[in-house]
Amino acid sequence: MTRKIPQQSFGSLRVQPPMCLPGQRIGIMGGSCNPPHAGHRIAAEAAMKRLGLDQLWWLITPGNPLKSHNGLSALNGRMASVRQFAVGPKMKVTSFERELGTSFTAATLAYLKRRYPGVRFVWVMGADNLAFFDRWQHWRSIADLMPIAVVDRPGWRLRGLSSPAALALSRWRIPESEARGLAARKPPAWTLLTIRLSDLSSTALRSAARSAPEHVS
Repeated sequence: MTRKIPQQSFGSLRVQPPMCLPGQRIGIMGGSCNPPHAGHRIAAEAAMKRLGLDQLWWLITPGNPLKSHNGLSALNGRMASVRQFAVGPKMKVTSFERELGTSFTAATLAYLKRRYPGVRFVWVMGADNLAFFDRWQHWRSIADLMPIAVVDRPGWRLRGLSSPAALALSRWRIPESEARGLAARKPPAWTLLTIRLSDLSSTALRSAARSAPEHVS
């Protein structure tokens, strides 16, 4: 099933992901986090616990290639905001995609697999992303590169599980009860994690911020 993915700057010293060691289980949770909120924290902490991860990397992207960048806050500012939610030594905040020169997940994950062949990576995404996963560049290759943990989101569970990508990958879905062993599985392999849901969303928070009356002193 493997598809050819454009190679990124494998040897560039400018690209500095967080430190990791062979054999570690590391979750990669990508997103623009514009802005981050408690829902992101709940998803990250649930993934850490349920998957038995040694680290979880909050990969703050320069921008989602499927969305407009209008209203997208500066990357450094978003990273500073994320650090308020990524609490604990196992949570790492990184933006190495900027130096890598890509905002496409397939290229990023291929780079990580080449650079750290002994690390057991898991891609962590929301059920809302699963609903449109088939629109991502090289989405089937992403499923071939590393196991995927889909985190439940309010109103998206059924839409995600009935999506073209979920149906295409249905034979490789494992029971939620086996989630702790997901990182050790040969991809493709994925599961959906049932978690405590939060109605917060970055879109709603941005809308509320735009509609809030300005304070006049």
